[in-house]
Amino acid sequence: MHSRSALWFILATLFLDAIGIGIVFPIMPDLMARVGAASTADGAIWGGILMASYAAMQFLFAPFIGGISDAYGRRPVLLVALLALVVDYVIMALSTGFWMLLVGRALAGIAGGTYITATAYLSDISKPEERAANFGLIGAAFGIGFVVGPGIGGLVATWHITAPFWLAAGLAGVNVLFGIFVLPESLSPEKRRRITRRDINPFSSILDAFRLPGLGLPLVLLFIFEFANMVYPTLWAFWTKEVFGWNAALIGMTLSAYGIAIAITQGGVMRILIPRLGEYKTLMFSVGCALIAFLTFGLTASVYVMFGFLFIAALSDMAPPTMTAIMANLVSDDRQGLLQGVIASLGSISAVVAPVVMTGLFQAFADDTGAYYLPGAPFLFSGVLLALAFPFFLRLRHRGTS
Repeated sequence: MHSRSALWFILATLFLDAIGIGIVFPIMPDLMARVGAASTADGAIWGGILMASYAAMQFLFAPFIGGISDAYGRRPVLLVALLALVVDYVIMALSTGFWMLLVGRALAGIAGGTYITATAYLSDISKPEERAANFGLIGAAFGIGFVVGPGIGGLVATWHITAPFWLAAGLAGVNVLFGIFVLPESLSPEKRRRITRRDINPFSSILDAFRLPGLGLPLVLLFIFEFANMVYPTLWAFWTKEVFGWNAALIGMTLSAYGIAIAITQGGVMRILIPRLGEYKTLMFSVGCALIAFLTFGLTASVYVMFGFLFIAALSDMAPPTMTAIMANLVSDDRQGLLQGVIASLGSISAVVAPVVMTGLFQAFADDTGAYYLPGAPFLFSGVLLALAFPFFLRLRHRGTS
């Protein structure tokens, strides 16, 4: 019973982490205006900086948080991180200037590194035959959180722009209390280890992985795809507000619909396509869908066309897990953990760099007083980037694919 309570606490923690990321997306344009952004284009730049700061802190501190939990136990790290999330949400709700939002997002990024500790905790309390099923629950909790977060953010913001943050702070606070009473320590003192300098260096594992035979090209291509695909979480709210004039509620609803479409494609369509087409053809189909979606969103000003191609865009999200599977077939069992850690780190790097680049393009082309008005330019940029990488995707045909 005790371990089941702990399991629910871990899943709730991961769920709240995902909500914390997603809850901000639909209200970003209004939030930036509240702290002084002069236009949607300027607000996009500020929003990109916020997203980059969150991802940068997560990238830098995730290994450190994981090492601390190995040395001092999982329970105190999880509870302190959750408490930090409460503080972050309160800061965001009270923010009257951009610098306060920046502090809050940076703090959230540091606390967001709890994913590693929560996963380690789950591994500690699971029997070997239960681990696969329990790790599947991690993906489900995160997926549901990403669907629920934007929906909550958009709908609750109709009461007040700060309401989503107060709600998130309350949920995180309840989870802290829940953890204090039901969460035992999962790592016994004899199993703990000292922290080494390598443990807190986020670049070490990346360099180690690139030295493994055959992984260099797939890792670079995965980074390029993740970079291009960051245009959706970075600019969807600003793009739809600029092109269609949507409010936060409508933006949140479409983000939730997109999350549901991704869940369908990754949880259902992939299971149909891979046995029939193999990993390589499924990957190329996904990359093709990504190209079509980028070009369509880059050029359209029709809400009907946008909705029509939303599921095409979701189909492109089969590419990262398919590429991950291809790479997993290239490394030995004792290197799987290294590979997954590196993939997560590269995703974080793309989440740092891409928002700055994408919002810069949006600001340049969404200014209707400029020489060229094309708010979909960042989507076109992503499409061109992926088109240039396409010949290199063809070289993966014989690398661990079926």
